[in-house]
Amino acid sequence: MTELNRANMPEELQNDPRVPPDLRNNVFITTLDKLYNWGRKRSMWPMLFGLACCAIEMIATAASRHDLARFGWELMRASPRQADLMIVSGTVTKKMVPQIVRLYNQMPEPRYVIAMGACATAGGPFKEGYNVVSGIDKFIPVDVYITGCPPRPEALLHSFIKLQEKIDKQSLRNVPWYRKGEDDVIPIPVLGPDLVDMRRAEEIKAAAAQAEPAA
Repeated sequence: MTELNRANMPEELQNDPRVPPDLRNNVFITTLDKLYNWGRKRSMWPMLFGLACCAIEMIATAASRHDLARFGWELMRASPRQADLMIVSGTVTKKMVPQIVRLYNQMPEPRYVIAMGACATAGGPFKEGYNVVSGIDKFIPVDVYITGCPPRPEALLHSFIKLQEKIDKQSLRNVPWYRKGEDDVIPIPVLGPDLVDMRRAEEIKAAAAQAEPAA
């Protein structure tokens, strides 16, 4: 809260210990950013899909013991067009990456990504495997990383709190989804003899030409 807002606040509201700090920022004196972010961080719609064992922990987080509904995030959507949070929960294989990138591109802005577990973060115990990607952040931007194999539901809840803190710091003046111009669409990786990130096509082409023996 700015000092100007504090000055406009009634004195009895400033000094009343029964009023929580969040409620002192009522809609009449708060900023538009504060109000906008307050609504967004309490109504995230995660996308309903899982890749491996971490998905069981994600399901447990939404069950009655941990009660994801306290955060307003319990409404998981089966369509990427109705979701604004992707939880990559499990081992990311090269065969699965093109589908993950396609789903991410179909999500509307603002959108966020949580990499859940050691596999989604850095490849996990399968990092040296021929068919596993060493972290989904090589293809899509990640906002919050969760360590563990698999992480417990409490760790996922903690990541939600951290994502809420990140959303709180965003401003309508500089968020990318309100800027002019076309959206940055991530090209779908091509799965052939190996997984090819099309953003590195020119780099790969130059390296291949340099490696060719002279005729």
